[in-house]
Amino acid sequence: MNNQRWLSFSFFVFFFTWGVFLPYWTGWLTIEKGLSVTAASIIMGAGMIARSLSTFLVFPYLTQKLSLIRAMKWMSLAALILALLYLPDSPSIVLLIITVLFSAVYPMILPAVESGASILMQTEGIHYGKSRSFGSIGYTVALLLIGAATAIWTEKAILYIMIAGLAIATLFFMRPAPAVLQLNPVKGNSTKRAIDFKALFTSKGFAVVLILAILLQGAHASYYNFGFIFLNDLGVNGFYIGIILNVAVLFEILFFTYADRLLANVKVSTMFLLAGIGSTARWILISSFPYITVFIGTQALHALSFGLAHFAFIQFISEKLPRDQIAGAQGIYAAFAMSLSTAILTFLGGYLYDISPRLAFLGMIICSVPAIIIVLTTKKRYVY
Repeated sequence: MNNQRWLSFSFFVFFFTWGVFLPYWTGWLTIEKGLSVTAASIIMGAGMIARSLSTFLVFPYLTQKLSLIRAMKWMSLAALILALLYLPDSPSIVLLIITVLFSAVYPMILPAVESGASILMQTEGIHYGKSRSFGSIGYTVALLLIGAATAIWTEKAILYIMIAGLAIATLFFMRPAPAVLQLNPVKGNSTKRAIDFKALFTSKGFAVVLILAILLQGAHASYYNFGFIFLNDLGVNGFYIGIILNVAVLFEILFFTYADRLLANVKVSTMFLLAGIGSTARWILISSFPYITVFIGTQALHALSFGLAHFAFIQFISEKLPRDQIAGAQGIYAAFAMSLSTAILTFLGGYLYDISPRLAFLGMIICSVPAIIIVLTTKKRYVY
C-alpha cells in the first residue's frame, strides 16, 4: 500500500467511527439510555472538555515519546476497550465516567492522523484533499449504515457499529505504515515541548488563525449534538435522518476532492472569511425556517462552515510551520477548535434547546459573526 492510499484509508477508518460518535452519541444517550437532552449535553460536554485536555496535554507528550503510528495503535486499542464498557446497563454517573475516559482517548487518533498527513505532505508530496475526502466517504458510509440499522434494530445498533468500527481501525493501524511515521521522536531536553508551544504562538499569524478555527469549528456544536434529535423531533424516520445528514458530507467530499486545485492560490484569510459567511447563513436559515427542506438545503453550506475552515487551518500550518511544530499545532487545534469550544457551546446549546430547538442553532452565530469581524480587521496586518 503506497503512502497516499495508506493515508486515505487512515482517514476512512477513523471518520467511519466519527460518523457514528459525532452526530449520534447524544441521541443514543437520550433515546437508548433514557437521559434528558440537558443531562446528555452535560455528559457530552464533560467528555469534550476531557478531549480538549487530552489533545492539548497528552497528545503532544505522546508524540515526544512514541512514533505517530505507535501512538495510533495504542489509542485505537484503548478506545475499543473503553467502548466495550458501554455494553452493560449503567446509571448516569457511570455513563459520565465512561464518556469522559472514552472522550479523552478516542479523539486523539484524529490529530495523530492529521499530523501524519501534514508530515507526508511535506516529505512525500501527497495530496491532502484527495486523502481527506476518503474520511468524508467513511463518515458518509457510517451515516447511511446507522440510518438503516436504527430503522431495523432501533438505536441499540449505534453502539455495536461503533465497536465494530474501532476494531477495524485497531487492526488497520497494526499494519505496516509509511516509514516516516515509524520514526521515533528525536530525544531532547525536558523543555522541548514547552519551547515548541512558545514557538507556535510566536509564529506570525498562528494565534489569529487558531482563534478563527476555534470560533468556526465550535459553531457546529448544536448541529453535531442536536441535529439528529432536531430531525427526529420533526418526525423524520431514522433511515432518512442518515440520508439527510449525509448531504452535508457529500458536499464535504466534493470540496476536499477539488480543494487542492481550486484553492492553490487563495489566501487563508479569504478562506476563513468565506467560511464565516457560510456558517452564519447556515445557522440563521435553520433557526428561521425549521423545516426539513430548509435543513436539507443548508447542508450544502457544510462545505464552507466546516470544510473550508478546516482546510484553511491545515494549509496554514503546512505552509508556515516547520515539521517539528506540526504535531503541537494539531494538538492545540484538536484541543481547542475541535473540542473545548464545542464543549462550551454544547452546554449553551443544550440550555437553548430546552427553551426552543431553533434557539440552539441561532445561538451559534455568537461565534461565526465575530470570526468574520476578526478576518476583516487582521488580514492586512498578519498577511495570512
